Amino acid sequence: MRRILTTLHRVLGLITAGFLFIAGATGALIAWDHELDGLLNPRFYHTAQPSPPIDAQRALALADQVEQRNPRLQVTYLPLSTEQDHTLLMGVGAKLDPATGRAYELDFNQLAVDPVTGETQAQREWGSVSLSRENILPFLYKLHYSLHLPDIGMFSLGLWVMGIIAIGWVLDSVIALCISFPSRRVWKNSFRFRFNSGATRMNFDLHRSGGVWLWPLILVLAITAVSMNLKDSVMAPVVSVFSTLSPDPHEGMQLSPEDQPHTPGVSRADVLARALKDGAARGFDAPVGGMFFARQAGFYSVGFFEPQNSHGDGGLGNPYLSYDGKDGHFLGAEVPGEGSAGDLFLALQFPLHSGRIAGVAGRIVVTLLGLGVAMLSVTGLVIWAQRRRRARARQADEVSDAPLTPATEA
Repeated sequence: MRRILTTLHRVLGLITAGFLFIAGATGALIAWDHELDGLLNPRFYHTAQPSPPIDAQRALALADQVEQRNPRLQVTYLPLSTEQDHTLLMGVGAKLDPATGRAYELDFNQLAVDPVTGETQAQREWGSVSLSRENILPFLYKLHYSLHLPDIGMFSLGLWVMGIIAIGWVLDSVIALCISFPSRRVWKNSFRFRFNSGATRMNFDLHRSGGVWLWPLILVLAITAVSMNLKDSVMAPVVSVFSTLSPDPHEGMQLSPEDQPHTPGVSRADVLARALKDGAARGFDAPVGGMFFARQAGFYSVGFFEPQNSHGDGGLGNPYLSYDGKDGHFLGAEVPGEGSAGDLFLALQFPLHSGRIAGVAGRIVVTLLGLGVAMLSVTGLVIWAQRRRRARARQADEVSDAPLTPATEA
């Protein structure tokens, strides 16, 4: 059995190593994506002149102003408040061209707007394949979860590839722990690092003992990676076997092609007014922090959070209320911490994967863990290469030591 498990570990490791190195290295960086992007591209986050914080009404007015200035675009994500001296960082998408029935061509999807003047301070195509200063962090973020693989129609190839790799990672993590303890008598060796025993043994200890020490956190990271990429297709159906899940407010919505987005039939202001009323009725303490329009699904979602907490640090995330984009009727709520045990499990996935459940400390752990995953990928490949080289050397020795046959002597 051990030989079978060792072979499975080797095969799964070879298949996933390159992908996990990329995921680990990029994950270590994007744990701080907002901060690093702000250092590289201050124009996207900080105003050139001092500016006061703004409220939701001012944000709505600025979004209208942006759309009036460029009738080809619609604001798809709108922060509803800002910190002092911060820009309004909007997400935008192309509207439908009435002449063609297809979306206009835009070469950007994110705008940084000065909250006082309403002028666009910076713009970029978030997630484009580019290593330029303004695009490097969005590039790495998207590389982390999709490798920038193209979609095939409505099929997200990158999400599925990395999701399947994550499933293999979960299986390999369990197998790796099983084979890390060859016997009860020498179990302590699986926790040791032999720093003075040569490079080969040190590499082996980094891989085996490093994997053992990090194993609980790596398993959490692997399981949550499956959920991040394949929540609806894999994780939710599995969880529903053990716990009843609350209805998804967006279930059954017909997705439109990317070049044929939905056009909202109700204004942002009307949706916001309904969300404020509904949020107050639910007792939300946080103010409205942002709203987005899902162009392919055709619904609005309004989040409740402080301006500096859009990612939901230090908990399960922020609550969101969803509304139909055609007439604004209420679709449902996603409130972290509410619902069944299965709902709570699914709500935990992003906070655990990103480390944000524990705030800054959690993000530090995720950074170190990402580097550890990259290290395990490299050391595993080194072990495989060393053993393959030794096996070839033995085969060569066996051939050279074999007695000559008459045919060979001739």
